[in-house]
Amino acid sequence: MALTATMYRVQVALSDVDRGVYEALDLRLAQHPSESMRFLVTRLLAYCLSYEDGIAFSKGGISSTDEPPIAVRDPTGILLAWIDVGAPAAERLHKASKAARRVAVFTHQDLVALRKEAHAIHRADAIEIARFEPAFLDAIQLERNTKLELVRNEGQLYVTIDGKSIEGELTTSMLA
Repeated sequence: MALTATMYRVQVALSDVDRGVYEALDLRLAQHPSESMRFLVTRLLAYCLSYEDGIAFSKGGISSTDEPPIAVRDPTGILLAWIDVGAPAAERLHKASKAARRVAVFTHQDLVALRKEAHAIHRADAIEIARFEPAFLDAIQLERNTKLELVRNEGQLYVTIDGKSIEGELTTSMLA
């Protein structure tokens, strides 16, 4: 029997001081059976920290090879931003940078191998890499129904769940 996705409802009070974004988000996330909690949390944070009009999780979930895990589209459906999670292949980012105006990757890995292949990626110098510390991601434990507060201020992240505060740093750089 095939395993099914686990559904999470996450209510986020977002205060992204660095970008001037303040929103109350009510999100539904499907955790694929092969997806770790660390990856799910990275996907959630990537969505929140990239939040703007037109943002959406992929309909195909993380198993879709033709779509980003998170996309921003304009009202006509044009892909404005391809937001990937984890350690995507160079070929995938090459395709992404041709399909969207903006490409970003949220990860907890160093992406050393990917940086070595940057020469083969279209507009690699315009691809933003946002890196979380693995311990920070591991400290964020989601329940099936979670309420959390997320604050970004000067690159520092503060997450509060059930009165417990977790602090981490978001380091950003360009791929090439």
